[in-house]
Amino acid sequence: MNFPSVNPTTTKAWALLQKHFSECKDRKMQDLFTEDSLRATKFSIDWEDFYVDYSKNRITEETTTLLLQLAEQVHLKQAIEQQFSGEKINQTENRAVLHTALRNFDDMPKEVKKTLKNMRVFSKNIIDKTWKGYTGKPITDIVNIGIGGSDLGPNMITEALHFYKNHLNAHFVSNVDGDHIQETLKKLHRETTLFIIVSKTFTTQETLTNASTIRHWFLQKATILDIERHFVAVSTNIKEVENFGIAKENIFPMWDWVGGRFSIWSAVGLSVCCAVGYSNFEKLLQGAHQMDVHFKNTPFKDNIPVILALLSVWYNNFYKAESEAIVPYSQYLTKLVPYLQQAIMESNGKSTDRNGNAVNYPTGTIIWGSTGTNAQHAFFQLIHQGTRLIPVDFIAFAKALHKQDLHQDILLANCFAQTEALLNGTHGEAIENPFQVFEGNKPSTTILINQLTPESLGKLIALYEHKLFAQGVVWNIFSYDQWGVELGKKLAKNNLTAFDKNTSLQTVNTSSANLIKKVLETKKSTENL
Repeated sequence: MNFPSVNPTTTKAWALLQKHFSECKDRKMQDLFTEDSLRATKFSIDWEDFYVDYSKNRITEETTTLLLQLAEQVHLKQAIEQQFSGEKINQTENRAVLHTALRNFDDMPKEVKKTLKNMRVFSKNIIDKTWKGYTGKPITDIVNIGIGGSDLGPNMITEALHFYKNHLNAHFVSNVDGDHIQETLKKLHRETTLFIIVSKTFTTQETLTNASTIRHWFLQKATILDIERHFVAVSTNIKEVENFGIAKENIFPMWDWVGGRFSIWSAVGLSVCCAVGYSNFEKLLQGAHQMDVHFKNTPFKDNIPVILALLSVWYNNFYKAESEAIVPYSQYLTKLVPYLQQAIMESNGKSTDRNGNAVNYPTGTIIWGSTGTNAQHAFFQLIHQGTRLIPVDFIAFAKALHKQDLHQDILLANCFAQTEALLNGTHGEAIENPFQVFEGNKPSTTILINQLTPESLGKLIALYEHKLFAQGVVWNIFSYDQWGVELGKKLAKNNLTAFDKNTSLQTVNTSSANLIKKVLETKKSTENL
């Protein structure tokens, strides 16, 4: 069965949405609430420990009806079924997209079960201090060495689940910035540190450069034979990992049917297992699976990822909104936005459709944001009174983890107040001058979750995974390849060669050549300092 490849602009629903948009684009949400006392109930989804209020959006019942028709006409249901069934829907790379299989304990591949068992045993040995370093001391620090999905996922989740952490200290090295490496190493002791190198091919330049620098630092006091007590790897390239000095039994697998930015559910999450315990990692997987089931089986009108995806299409393609803000009202989620930036923008930043044609409509949106209430004192001014339309997702938790009820009440009061202010603006307020005026009518969606737990975090991450997939289906693009990343890697290697003083710079762009010459001149002039 071929993966759906429908140009959305050719559908009947798209034409009706264009007509509908021209008729309702100037309507005020304030009026919509006044006209319908049940609006907040009609435009909300209550599912398990999630309550999603999307009533503060520039939509009517006709809007949602037409958007749901669009989803049907681009065959979104068929696309979802093909993804979950393991068909090779990532057609440009001839791969299946089955990160959902990593968290389905009812129907899990044998190799995944085996890997999870090994992760449980390994992390338990580290946490219980059974695993000893080369001098007989237990491990106190874990360092994850990776980049992209091999860093952003475990880094974000470890921070988000900090409440559940054990005695181990987790560190993350991704940027090939040598200064960052050295600052990290200053905090560590060789005898009590475990390094987890995460690289599918074990050839990624940044990761291997960082790993080699750390290996050199380690061997200044330890021996080659000691590496197997302090280095493990998540990779498919067994030969190169063993050449690095890592024992075969300390290599955890990856699979080509799992994309890097969706790999946190695999052995890429080994650092998470160590930092918060395997049981919490498994709860994370179980929560994500619950969202998988919801996405796969729930009618679209009550389907959280589908509704959020269609709202995004509505703003992106009809209102021409270029960006979406995501604002979690929890400091634990301070790294969620960078994680979602990669997941969403690397997935849907495409300009060629699934038929190989250049698209003539906007696709991926720009994702940005920060945590509340900090964001209120930073960029919210632009959202409130600026000239751009920026839909906002507010993420909040009803209960605090540390039972600081007063703080949580203040936090939530601010969150809900921002959604009200975006809706109403200064309507009904006493205004002294025109500079205080803002019209409101700015859209927002509130995702209210009972409490931040491993399960609810898994659900939240999976929600956005499925949202971006549904967006990609509507936009008729392949969400799971990343060809745009590869060109920069190729050019970087070319530039690196040019840094050799004896190498001609003729193959490098003249601007880049001048920059490289300037760097070499600076190094030469300061080499004796």
